[in-house]
Amino acid sequence: MYAASREALAEARTVLTAELDAASDGTSAAAGAGSDLFGVVSVLDGQRPLRAALADASAASDARRALAGRLFDGKIGAAAAAALQAAVAQNWSSARDLTDSLVLLGREALLRAAQDQDQLGTVEDELFRLGRIIAGDPALEQALSDRSKPAEASGSLLSTLLYGKVTAITEALAVQAVGRLKGAAPASVFGELSALAATRRDKEVAHVRSSTELSDDQISRLTSRLEGIYGKSVTVHVEVDRELLSGLIVRVGDEVIDGSGTGRLASLRKSLR
Repeated sequence: MYAASREALAEARTVLTAELDAASDGTSAAAGAGSDLFGVVSVLDGQRPLRAALADASAASDARRALAGRLFDGKIGAAAAAALQAAVAQNWSSARDLTDSLVLLGREALLRAAQDQDQLGTVEDELFRLGRIIAGDPALEQALSDRSKPAEASGSLLSTLLYGKVTAITEALAVQAVGRLKGAAPASVFGELSALAATRRDKEVAHVRSSTELSDDQISRLTSRLEGIYGKSVTVHVEVDRELLSGLIVRVGDEVIDGSGTGRLASLRKSLR
């Protein structure tokens, strides 16, 4: 995302935050704003000329705001409407940046609602585990990624699978995400959502692949070590990968610490060449 779009996103985020801070029921307002912004994006994704018009930097900002008002006033809540008005008044590098940023604001609003309900950690964990489950089930991953079917079909399938098994916010985030994959793997998108939740908790995320199950004590000691290394709180997500032979691989952001048996074998092979 280029500088113009980053600045536009920051302005829309500031407006949305102020609206939610001022709401009498912040939790309900945040959840509603998230759902409303997802609804706006669904409309824009289906109408290319419309999203192009709302992001057209050559048109006057008042004209873009008026167009958004005619389309959505009375159909979405005050917080989402204010954020949308602020967004379309800005200059975006592309129409896609506008819609992607509205998605991000919707996600952030829902995560704020989860935080207000003391569910943010649960949502983070559910999204991570959902990504791992889908990554381990090729048939399900294919069904959710099938672009020959309407996007709504993937969302409906996932909603049916998740109903009653995860928090409402996790379900809303996940269903919206699979309906808008745009070529991305579902597991990677859920990983991004989980990381976004961790960021809101001001935590680093450590993705750990281990050759065996780790005990609670081992996870606790690993967490402490990583927090000492990175100087901030760390959330550790562990998945078992028997192909590692032994040890584990830890990924934090772009940094990878490979202490696995396969990693050591690979290093040995390189040294023998």
